[in-house]
This record gives sequence, structure tokens and C-alpha cells, in this order.
Amino acid sequence: MPFYDFPDSPTGEIVSEVMRKASTGEKVYSLAIGEPSYDTPEEIVNAAYEGMKRNMTHYVSSLGIPEVRSAIVRKVGRKNGIHCSENNTIFISGKMAIYGILVALKGPDGGEVLVPDPGYFYTEPAQLAGLDAVPYTLGEDYGLDIEAIASRITPRTKAIIINTPSNPTGRVYSRETLMELLELCQGKSLKIISDEAYEDLVYSGRHVSIGSLEDHPDQVISLFTLSKSYAMTGWRAGYIVADEGFVIRLSRFMDQTFTCFPPFIQHASAIALDTMDAKVGEFRKDLEKKREFTIKRLNEIHGLDVNKVEGAFYMFPSFDLNMKSYDVAMSLLKEYSVAVLPGSVFGKYGEGHIRISYSVAMETIAEAMDRIGKFFMKIK
Repeated sequence: MPFYDFPDSPTGEIVSEVMRKASTGEKVYSLAIGEPSYDTPEEIVNAAYEGMKRNMTHYVSSLGIPEVRSAIVRKVGRKNGIHCSENNTIFISGKMAIYGILVALKGPDGGEVLVPDPGYFYTEPAQLAGLDAVPYTLGEDYGLDIEAIASRITPRTKAIIINTPSNPTGRVYSRETLMELLELCQGKSLKIISDEAYEDLVYSGRHVSIGSLEDHPDQVISLFTLSKSYAMTGWRAGYIVADEGFVIRLSRFMDQTFTCFPPFIQHASAIALDTMDAKVGEFRKDLEKKREFTIKRLNEIHGLDVNKVEGAFYMFPSFDLNMKSYDVAMSLLKEYSVAVLPGSVFGKYGEGHIRISYSVAMETIAEAMDRIGKFFMKIK
């Protein structure tokens, strides 16, 4: 489907309404945006400035500069248990990586990619890449349902996308579940695309990279970003780890689109990957406090049921109202100046939920919870 034929996004409508209210001077308590409220650490900003001063402002390899590729190898070995070489890495922002991976996987007949429902917005990039997006349902408490995935695999399946920790559900998949998925896919000519954007933000259990369950990068394409862990959303910094042949294919995509990412950003990213683990730990501790506070407040609201939240910085509570999630979100925004996302934007099985981001200031969360409580009290 051409991008210009895509239907209007409810998310876009909500963002537009938030901007309209802000333009009139009205305060909006936004729990809709998926980014940390922290500033990028000064050490990372200074590294980028240092890179620019060193004239790291020219074309570089579409694969990334050697400095950041070697930092990626060290980081995924140290934190993810993935053993690879620089030839298995490419520096590429998260969203572009998703699209580029799918373009590189497309066959002469197009093909299919399995996407989680509810899940992040993988359907649109799949369609842009010329693939059919086939949703697979999640299990109880939004865990992976291996049988449901198996039932969707056909000879046209090019890849299965998983996201752990998950946006929007906050679930973290266990080693045992990931091993089951890898065993299901072994011997099949398809890839597992593992989106691990929230890898550092885990509060219950531990994050496991499915790529660490392989001896070397082969069937798994591991996708990482610096956006969430290091408060670098505007830097568009990320990377993948995959088999060398696939990395070369993706570099050809880069050659004909973005060419390369700014080398001073790559230099700063290498510094972040090598030296900023302590700062990431500080962010995680603060988000854990906000998580506990948000769970407590949501549990006090009659009509909302909070799901199990183990990672990322989202809640995905279900509601007991005779209303669509879009109508709930718009009512909260227009009548109570609280912005959340309707669950329906995350797939068919997201209906009946709203997504709440608790990555904002504690004062914003507290006031938003008061207003959400008033909304549900009035509706009930």
C-alpha cells in the first residue's frame, strides 16, 4: 500500500489536539509520548561537540565508523551475551532499521511478516516495504504464544517480529519462551527480528536477548537503539546485529537512502555505549519509582484493570466501559486535558485498553491520575 493511501492516524489526531491546546496556553498532562523526560547526559552532548570540533562532519561508511562498530561489539558482548564481530554490525536508527530490514527481506513475490497484536507500529513499515503484515495474538498477560505464532507461519513468511520489553504492554519475555521460539524457527528460511529498544528498562526479571541463544548471528536480527536508555530520542542513534551477508544487504539500502548517519553522532554513541552504564542505571531507578507510583494510582481507579508491567515505561490497562478506546482517549484529552493513546492503535486486541507512559515528571503523573480518576467516576 502506498504511504499516501494510509488512513489517518488516531495518534496524529491526538498529537494535533495536544498542540492546539498548547497553542492557546492550556496546560496538557501528556502521558502519550514514548520518550524519557530526561535531558541527554552532558557527557554524550560534549562528545558530539568534540566530534564536530574534530571535523567529524563528512561522509563516512554506510555501515558506520569503526569506533562505534567496535563499541557495539563490546556492548552486546558485555550486556546482551551476543558474540559477534564488527562485520555483524551496522549503525542505523531504530525506525529506519525496521523499514530497511523489511525491504532487505522482501522476495520477488513480496512475502509476509508476523507482527504482535497488540504491539508496536510494525504494520505500516511492512506495507511500505511491500510485505503483508500478519498479526499474531499474544498469550495470557501478553506473553508470547508460541502456538499462535506457529499457526501463522506459511511458506511466504519472511520474518517474525518480537519486542521485549514490549511497547505497549511492558512485558519481558523469558529465556525459556525465547528458546521455544528459536527452536520453532530453526530449519525454516525466515528471520526473527528482535526489537530490544527498552532493553535497559527492566524492573522485574531480567532482559534476555534472543540473539544470545545462537552461537553466532544467523537467524536472529537484533535491533537496538540509544533513544530510550540514554535519553537520545532526537539523535536517531541505533544499530543492528545480524549475519554478515544481511548486514551487507542493509548497507546497500543505506547507500541509496540516508547514505550515512552523522559521524559526530556515531562518536557520541560510542562514548555512551562504552561509558554510560551508571547513568542508565540512574534513569532506571527513577522510572521504577514512577512505575510503582503509577500502578498504585491506577489500582485506585474503579473501572481500570492494570496489566503486569515488567519493563519499558508503559502501562496498558483495560477499562470496563461501553466506549471505544479512541473515544476514551479523546474524552480524556478534550474534557480533562490528559493525553493517552487509545489501545486500538496497537492492533485489534488493543481495543478496550489505553496506553499510559510514565516517563514524564512525577507531578504530571499525579495530576493526570487525579483527572483520569474523575473521568471514570463520572462515566461509571
